[in-house]
Parts: sequence; structure tokens; C-alpha cells
Amino acid sequence: MVRVKGVDIPNNKRIEIALTYIYGIGRNLSNKILKDAKVDINKRANELTNDELGRIRDEIAKYTTEGDLRREISMNIKTQMEINSYRGTRHKKGLPVRGQRTNRNARTRKGKGKVVANKKK
Repeated sequence: MVRVKGVDIPNNKRIEIALTYIYGIGRNLSNKILKDAKVDINKRANELTNDELGRIRDEIAKYTTEGDLRREISMNIKTQMEINSYRGTRHKKGLPVRGQRTNRNARTRKGKGKVVANKKK
């Protein structure tokens, strides 16, 4: 198994897809990295030479990925919460942040439904 940025890259997949296992790298960025590193997109991860791997690692180092990106995102959220922006308050309350409705859905953010007792007639 190849290791890039502390992530195990699957051997049997094309390198274009295998790079997307790294947090912060999608298909577009993966293609750009491989083009800049002059590596064939259709090569399998286990077919790469050490020279090609080195070039790929150098290209990935130019972008914010994995732990640094996670840290940056969490710091941005904390900043929003500290300045009491609308998005920050939504994060604090555990509600949807991007304008979705909450009266009938949003179970992912709100958690399991709370049972409300029925009043006897």
C-alpha cells in the first residue's frame, strides 16, 4: 500500500480515484495534481514508480489537505461561534446552517426525534 499525507492509498484503484481518499482532494484536484506531476491518470496505484510518487507528493504538498484542512475548518467554525454570527449560533444549537427547513426534516443535525406526550381528551 502506498502512503501519501498519512493516508493509505488503495493499490488496485486508478491513481485518479485513489488520490480522492485524501481529505481535501476531489476528482478535479486529483486530475490537476496528476497533470502537473506528469503522471498517467489511468495508471494503478501499485504500478507507480518511486519517482512518480515523489512528484505526486510534491504536488500535493502545495495544497491544504488532511489535518491542516480539518483544523482550518474547525477554527473557522469556532470563530463564527465566538462572534455570534447567524451561522455560528446555528452551529451552537446543532441546527442546519445553510438555510434548510427545520419543521419537518433536519434529523441529521437535530438528532433522534423527541417524543411529545399526547393530552387525554
